[in-house]
Amino acid sequence: MEFASLTIEMYFFLFTIAIVAGFLDTLAGGGGLLTLPALMMTGMPPLAALATNKLQSSMGAATASVMMLRGRRVRWHQVKYLMLSAFIGSVIGTVILQFIDAQMLTVIIPVVITCIGIYFLITPMVDEANKPVRVSSAGYKKFVVPLIGFYDGILGPGTGSFFTLAGRALRGQKFLEATAIAKTLNFASNIASLLVFLFAGHVVWLLGMLMMVGQFIGAWLGSHCLFKIPVSYLRYLVVFMCFAMLIKYVAT
Repeated sequence: MEFASLTIEMYFFLFTIAIVAGFLDTLAGGGGLLTLPALMMTGMPPLAALATNKLQSSMGAATASVMMLRGRRVRWHQVKYLMLSAFIGSVIGTVILQFIDAQMLTVIIPVVITCIGIYFLITPMVDEANKPVRVSSAGYKKFVVPLIGFYDGILGPGTGSFFTLAGRALRGQKFLEATAIAKTLNFASNIASLLVFLFAGHVVWLLGMLMMVGQFIGAWLGSHCLFKIPVSYLRYLVVFMCFAMLIKYVAT
């Protein structure tokens, strides 16, 4: 899909947002809260904004996942079937999305992003207290992970944090373990959704590829800072930038 009405300044803005989102997403999650409103500000159709967001965010998720696997923060045998579950759930969500009226999406997307932003603001993520296992491994793989993957396919922002929260609350994972596993699951759900969008022809390639470069830079920087700096204050930055762009989008 082509979309040629952007200025040089807007391309630079989106490239910068992708760098910031890739960095923050690796550290604190919520990168989609920045990139999706930024893409919507360009005036592109909702499905094109969602599709292009998947293209660029897949690079950040892939970079973070490779760094987690290479650094042995997570092992392949731990996540391969969970990734498949996330993949399947995301495919289903993205296919259903193709049949939702575009005018409805222009209302639904800002409302959901606002709700996720508030969730980010009030939900503590760094909590190292031991958690009991509440869901079996099979139940987690068959129901919880595909459900979060479904959400990623149908919209997306905040998915990485939902995977982290689910791992902590339902499987009793330590925070750092849950964070590392969430990166790989988010990558699987991103790629699944992207494949459907590619088949449907909604991706804006030039813009998406430019933002992919930004995501790679940001995720690479973030992966080298992960586990080394406190991340709680970064969440406030994510929410502030998200709401600022939503206000700008609604005002235009």
